Amino acid sequence: MSEMVIETSNLTRRYGKKISVNNLNLHVPKGSIFGFLGPNGAGKTTTIRMLLGLIRPTSGQIRIFNQTLPKHRMQILRRTGSLVESPSYYGHLSGYENLDVIARLLKVPSKRIDEVLGIVRLTSAAKQSVKGYSLGMKQRLGIAAALLGNPDLLILDEPTNGLDPAGIHEIRALIKELPAQYGITVVVSSHLLGEIDQMATHVGIIERGHLLFQDAIEKLREQNSPKLLLQVDKPLEAKRLLQRAGLQVSMDGDILQMPNQGLAATEDVNRRLIQAGISVYRITEQSRSLEDIFLDFVDKEGSL
Repeated sequence: MSEMVIETSNLTRRYGKKISVNNLNLHVPKGSIFGFLGPNGAGKTTTIRMLLGLIRPTSGQIRIFNQTLPKHRMQILRRTGSLVESPSYYGHLSGYENLDVIARLLKVPSKRIDEVLGIVRLTSAAKQSVKGYSLGMKQRLGIAAALLGNPDLLILDEPTNGLDPAGIHEIRALIKELPAQYGITVVVSSHLLGEIDQMATHVGIIERGHLLFQDAIEKLREQNSPKLLLQVDKPLEAKRLLQRAGLQVSMDGDILQMPNQGLAATEDVNRRLIQAGISVYRITEQSRSLEDIFLDFVDKEGSL
């Protein structure tokens, strides 16, 4: 069983009568990129603030590095870097000078500044004034600041929010490097499944404070059950024929639908239809996207 960097037990946060996070049981494996996914207002930022000790849970427990919050808060935070909402910076100072201010507060040697600038690919812009940085560069500078303390855990709240496609690609590439090259476990929240799909190894889906799914992202992909769509000249006759053969078949208009069970099974279906004198015009595979699966989870939660 994988070692867990973050574990929460029935983590709950109420604001008056509103429950923002409801009995959350998170398990973030060491060395993973954990995508924390949910619509805006689902409870992601509230959860992250509790993990960082910025707000206290109403009830429940948090363990990070096998230590409890808030009892061991300082030990945990010394090993944790974070970027929550927009990074703060001094616009008139250079990228290097901004990091130097933080390095002095953290009592980090100045050589670490050059290291993190290299990690986030800002070395060439280190001496430029930050007010001239693009939004993506500012976001990377924020991640550099979060990495200054050489953390074992990095928590990023919507790090690609508001970025253009090039900026999103830069942040995504950077995040994907961190576990393999530097041994950092990353928790990254987003409301965009496409983003999480391209960089996460594990995913948790939250909606209205409830955790709807949590596992390796491959387990989510396994729910992407592909279907075969068949266009034939005699759809009703074809449906009856295939059902008599023990196959699961439904109809959408004149299109036959059935589970895709592989190439051999598809060839068998095609052969049965042709031998019965039914013309097969087209056989196509239809797969649900991860976006569809995500929306299924959210819709089910919304209908409860």
